[in-house]
Amino acid sequence: MEGQEREEIASIGELCRELQITTRTLRYWEEAGIIKSVDRQDRSNRGYTPYMVRRIKFILKLKEIGLTIKEMQQLYKTYGNAKETEALIPELIKILDHHIDQVDEKMAKLSTLRKDIVEYRKRILNKNFGS
Repeated sequence: MEGQEREEIASIGELCRELQITTRTLRYWEEAGIIKSVDRQDRSNRGYTPYMVRRIKFILKLKEIGLTIKEMQQLYKTYGNAKETEALIPELIKILDHHIDQVDEKMAKLSTLRKDIVEYRKRILNKNFGS
């Protein structure tokens, strides 16, 4: 590999400690096809390229905002077909819009529930203490 720099490969253990996730999580994501590991030079453990580490960090953000593994698989299928980030963006926007709609629905239901609870509380107080 003369003239080429070797990429720093992060071991699964190092990466899990850094990101505070389990090795099982990374293995599951590999099984689901949303990440890939590489063999380390010392062949001791799986490892991850800097590109894959960035991808794992992105997956953590997607997970944090509520995307499912199935949705992530769809995103990476879209990305994989085109191999361009630009192809990923419309699909991600579509998924995020769906999540926004779901959050709005939950908020409306919670707001109604809150009003019902407040009203019920008032009725109990009035019945028991006759204000």
